Amino acid sequence: MILADLHVHSTFSDGKMTVPELVDFYGRRGFGCIAITDHICEKKSFLGFAAGALKYTLCRETFPAYLDQIAVEAERAWATYKMQVIPGFELSKNSWSHHRSAHILGIGVKSWMSAELDILEMTRGLRQQGALSIAAHPVHTGLLEPQTLHLWSRREELAQEFDAWEVASGRKFFHDVHSSGLPMIATSDLHHPKQISSWKTLLRVRPGEKSTEAVLDAVREQRLEFGFWNDASQRIDQRIGAGFDARDGKQGRLDSSGASRQPVLVPFP
Repeated sequence: MILADLHVHSTFSDGKMTVPELVDFYGRRGFGCIAITDHICEKKSFLGFAAGALKYTLCRETFPAYLDQIAVEAERAWATYKMQVIPGFELSKNSWSHHRSAHILGIGVKSWMSAELDILEMTRGLRQQGALSIAAHPVHTGLLEPQTLHLWSRREELAQEFDAWEVASGRKFFHDVHSSGLPMIATSDLHHPKQISSWKTLLRVRPGEKSTEAVLDAVREQRLEFGFWNDASQRIDQRIGAGFDARDGKQGRLDSSGASRQPVLVPFP
C-alpha cells in the first residue's frame, strides 16, 4: 500500500507552499503519491471575482505553467523520493449560500476546464480526460468557514457522476459520507504545513509502481483504507476500513448487525 494525499494546494492558488516545497514536504515524510489541486474559481460570483483579484485561483493564462511545473517536479519527486505527483485542480463554485456552493476535484487532468460549467458538464468532462472526479468536503466540516453543501443535497441524482466523495477533510471524519454507501476518499485539503496532521488515504498500489493510472484505478475500484497521519510521530496511528464507524470521532468496526465494535488501530510501517 502507498500513503496518498490527493487534495493539496500550492502558491498557484491559495496555498502557502510552492510545488517544489510540497514535493520535499511530502517526500521526506515517505508519501507515495500526492495530487496538486489548485483552485479554478468561477468568475461570475463576487467570491470568485475576489479570488481572481487576489490571485487565489488558476486562470487560463497561468494553467500551462502550472502543468509544466508539476510535470518537472513529478520527475524530481520520483527520482528523489519514489513519490508520484499528479496534476489536478479544484473547480470552485462559491456562493454566500452554503447550499449553492460546490467544489469538485479533478485528479489526473490534462487540460483546462472552466468553473463556469454546470456540475454534469464538469464531471463528464473530467471523465473524458480520463481524470477522477471527486466531491470535495460535501458535508459540514465542523469549522467556522464557508461550506460547500450543494453536491450533498443532490447526492442521489449525482451518485454515478463521481468517482469518490471525501469522507474526511483535514482532521474531520464525515460519518454521513461514510455510512452513505458512496465511494470515498480521505484527504487533508492542505493549504499550509500545520494541516498535514489529518486524514489520508492508503491505496492498494504496489510501492515503486510509477503509474498514475494505477493510483486512479485504486480510487475508482475502492482498493483503499483511511488513516490519520500524526505528524508528531511521523506515522499513521489510526486506520479505518470500509466497515468502520467514525461518529463523534470514535472509530469502531461495524458487525453484521450494524452494531459498533472497537477497532484495531494499526501503525503504518
